[in-house]
Amino acid sequence: MKNKPNQAVVWITGADSGIGKQLAIQFSIIGCKVILSSRSKIKLKKTKNIIDKFGGEAYIEPLDLSDIKKINLVYKKIFKTYGSVDVLVNNAGITSFKDFKNTNIKEFKRILDINLIASFVCIKNVLPSMIRKNDGWIINILSVAAKKIFRNSAAYTASKMGLKGMINVLREEIRNHNIKVLSVFPGATATPIWGDKLEKLRHKMMSPDSVAEIIVSLYRLAPKDVMIEEIVIRPIGGDLK
Repeated sequence: MKNKPNQAVVWITGADSGIGKQLAIQFSIIGCKVILSSRSKIKLKKTKNIIDKFGGEAYIEPLDLSDIKKINLVYKKIFKTYGSVDVLVNNAGITSFKDFKNTNIKEFKRILDINLIASFVCIKNVLPSMIRKNDGWIINILSVAAKKIFRNSAAYTASKMGLKGMINVLREEIRNHNIKVLSVFPGATATPIWGDKLEKLRHKMMSPDSVAEIIVSLYRLAPKDVMIEEIVIRPIGGDLK
């Protein structure tokens, strides 16, 4: 499937809702070919339908990010069908609002598998072609929990702080390959990750489309000789108390 001249291929995980969905829509609006991944094919179709309505180009590649072999297979299909990935967005994430003593090993491991290990595997897949092209973007959606301590978030914080550290090392190691590595630290954003808490707290949160708009603007406007390494985005009222 031949790309249009200058058409970037953008692979987004967690593209079925929240920030990932809005990123898919906004990357499509600026003319990118967007590859949508998450576990829910039904929800991904809803994202694709929105993009289709305004003439954007989006394709669905369902993926359970806890399955490393599946990630590798899906990337091979993406590479063969759509071409090399120009922009990887590691967006998918899960959490648990439990304190440390009530978090079991199974929950802890699953959160790390999705939030940290899957990002590592996705990067490992796209990186060789980016290095060959001497170009690319790796955008990572982290959390202010990687910069500030919040109670009842031990597993989530471990995954996001781990991702932050991994990305910082990666950025230094590939600077000479012209690959831009951006870490985004959003504060409270109105996404399904909040579960039952969402409706009660929505008025204090940022909208996913606002966060996505900032990220896509950075992608569009960043000079070629500049790497925007980190950006912290918080609700105007600050962090939730």
